[in-house]
Amino acid sequence: MGKILTIHGGVPLKGTVRVGGAKNLVPKAMVAALLGDSPSVLRNVPEIKDVAVVRSLLEIHGVKVDQDPETGDLTMDPTQVKTASNQAIDAHAGDSRIPILFCGPLIHSLGEAFIPDLGGCRIGDRPIDFHLEVLRDFGAIVDKATDGIRISAPNGLTGAKLELQYPSVGTTEQVLLSAVRARGVTEVSNAAIEPEILDLISLLQKMGAIISVHRDRVIRIQGVEKLSGFDHSALPDRNEAASWASAALVTKGDIFVQDATQRDLTAFLHVYRQIGGEFEVKADGIRFYHPGGDLNPLILETDVHPGFMTDWQQPLVVALTQAKGVSVIHETVYENRFGFTDALVRMGSTVQVHTDCLGSTPCRFGQRNFKHSAVVVGPAKLTGADIDVPDLRGGFSHLIAALAAEGTSKVTGIEIINRGYEHFMEKLQALGANVELSN
Repeated sequence: MGKILTIHGGVPLKGTVRVGGAKNLVPKAMVAALLGDSPSVLRNVPEIKDVAVVRSLLEIHGVKVDQDPETGDLTMDPTQVKTASNQAIDAHAGDSRIPILFCGPLIHSLGEAFIPDLGGCRIGDRPIDFHLEVLRDFGAIVDKATDGIRISAPNGLTGAKLELQYPSVGTTEQVLLSAVRARGVTEVSNAAIEPEILDLISLLQKMGAIISVHRDRVIRIQGVEKLSGFDHSALPDRNEAASWASAALVTKGDIFVQDATQRDLTAFLHVYRQIGGEFEVKADGIRFYHPGGDLNPLILETDVHPGFMTDWQQPLVVALTQAKGVSVIHETVYENRFGFTDALVRMGSTVQVHTDCLGSTPCRFGQRNFKHSAVVVGPAKLTGADIDVPDLRGGFSHLIAALAAEGTSKVTGIEIINRGYEHFMEKLQALGANVELSN
């Protein structure tokens, strides 16, 4: 049995929290260390489960990983990289989807890679077929087995001209990590251009990669024979920053998010102010607060960067349950991201989910019977409830709903939140939340 978080709601969150390095960059940066012929140093590393999983995967592949006990900086030495046993790799199956990104670097170093069944948050299909197709385009041979997938390239990887069906972050990362040491030139169009992708490109350039980003989502990579290690500080986690911002709004609080950056939160800040939240940009972070009065309903559609990010949607939906009027949210990135609203309804909110596309943004899910649009009517009087965390962002959303609700809530499955929120219990307590953790 996991631990139970007991939340006594009705207390505005006030104070300061610091966001760490981005969850959507740091594990991928750790994988990139496999590409170098000398040690790499990664700074601003958050203490989250995904980092621990990738560290273990690196170590079973012979990478020596040391962590500075004071700064948390990681030093990763890949000079003794080796093939790991299927059993050792399989021990991490279900913990993370990061293993699929090991393929390109391991093929460059060892000629092959084994990928177990993959886990991750249950928010949509998120198939790995895109990754496998990209690897085939580079010349890899993909053999599927009952326990996972073996990928090999006896003749090495060769650059290719690729056009992604969808600007997938994970597939773009696969292209980058595979192409930098492939023979020849790789050009990928309709690529993802999220801040975390650009930060990964900056890191790879430090290693000696030749990469250029062009207009219309085109990235070109000139493969090189070898790369050296890097020294890189990860960009701050914009998703954690947006989550604390929503927490301030939902609980009628006032939170200063240290190290939050305006540039990477532009779309979120625009919507935040539309709803009625306020923020103050400072040199070392952003203050988010509820200025008083009613919150405003709105029509919102998620999209790939530079649009409104899907990871921002769930915490913000909780804020919209407190807005005066009808809000409409159209989710276009993940098809099953509204499952978390069941708990909000049990807590007293009015949320209806629909299979129709309630928006104008082109959507892959409209004809596939997925409930990917939501109508929220507020303001709702939230009351405490027993909740089981469904996924990372949905789980944090449940927490802030419970923090705003009258009465007591008991939350299970909080281990999932550790995947992406560093020291979240300590941060809640620092903000004045009335919470208790028990077995």
